[in-house]
Amino acid sequence: MLFILVTTLTVGKNNYILYYIILYYITLYYTTLCHSISYSCVSKDIFIIQKRIIRILTNKSRWDSCWHLFKQLWILTLPSQYIYLLLIFVVKNGDLFSFNSEIHNLHTRFKNNLHLPSTNLTMVQKGVLYSGSKIFNYLTLQIKNHSGDIKSFKRKLKNFLIDHTLYSLEFHHLTSYDRCF
Repeated sequence: MLFILVTTLTVGKNNYILYYIILYYITLYYTTLCHSISYSCVSKDIFIIQKRIIRILTNKSRWDSCWHLFKQLWILTLPSQYIYLLLIFVVKNGDLFSFNSEIHNLHTRFKNNLHLPSTNLTMVQKGVLYSGSKIFNYLTLQIKNHSGDIKSFKRKLKNFLIDHTLYSLEFHHLTSYDRCF
């Protein structure tokens, strides 16, 4: 049914059709994505399905890359959506976290980072508080500075995640040219 609807919608390539395609994607897939984002055992399969849906919506073959399609449609990938929701949780629940500047009085370049508690337990490191702090620390200073205003933070974070189209939770490679201290 999805394929039939998408084929009918993609006959005329104009902005109205693209709007309805994205609206259709959001109503059917996005809600399922948000509910199943925490199940790591099926997240790889869900991401494959997400890429398949994007290819169907844009009438691309199964061998075409989706990287530029996510940017074109302004749709977050599954890993980006996870990071987005996790960082929104961190900003909304700021009282659960402490900055390095609150731990010590030294003015270091990492004073705007969240303090990571020392732990060796994998269960704690995969938890929301620890992983949220760790991912928040990888953000650029321009995005971190907007953490006081949730609306502005969401907009900046979403633009950042769409610009970088992450295919995994490992985005250490961004630190070489994107971070500002």
